[in-house]
Amino acid sequence: MKIIAGLGNPGAEYASTPHSVGFETVDAIASAAGVEWSEKRQYKCLWARVSIAGETCILVKPQTYMNLSGESLSPIVKYHNAGISDLIVVQDDIDLSLGRLRIRKGGSCGGHNGIRNIIERLGGANFVRVKLGMGRKKNGDVIAHVLGKFDPSSRAIADKVVAESVKAVVSIVRDGPDRAMNLFNGFDAAAPAADAKA
Repeated sequence: MKIIAGLGNPGAEYASTPHSVGFETVDAIASAAGVEWSEKRQYKCLWARVSIAGETCILVKPQTYMNLSGESLSPIVKYHNAGISDLIVVQDDIDLSLGRLRIRKGGSCGGHNGIRNIIERLGGANFVRVKLGMGRKKNGDVIAHVLGKFDPSSRAIADKVVAESVKAVVSIVRDGPDRAMNLFNGFDAAAPAADAKA
């Protein structure tokens, strides 16, 4: 069993913001599978059960707000007797340029407070992260950037990387993270198409 968590902030005011693209990825997976979200108050989350490549997976959207994501995910992992390595977390990453996608196993939180809280609550960092590049504005306010609405051009790029992240999650479950890294870590939704005319 895999637990696939998309990070974000609950509430309409945070929809279509860089900080909630993790929610968008798991929403897309649930929609493709034709499943509905259920509220699990004891875990402070919404979740849905899906099958990916023949493996049962639980999709999770923590409802704790980003910085306390571990309060939701830690008890879910423990309840299912899952290992930390069975957790896949989809997150935004402002240190990756808008449209980039990167899969990583373990490591530090990289300054991401949601990931920091998950590591603290799980007592380990050996889970897979699917990072969606959101970039950062030069000399800009980081909080205003990640919680601000996408403009139309940025939204179009974000849509492409979210769609690619769905494929990446399926690949992680089906092929393992190492194979998925080889397949997806060069993806850049903002790059011109290879066959585009100069």
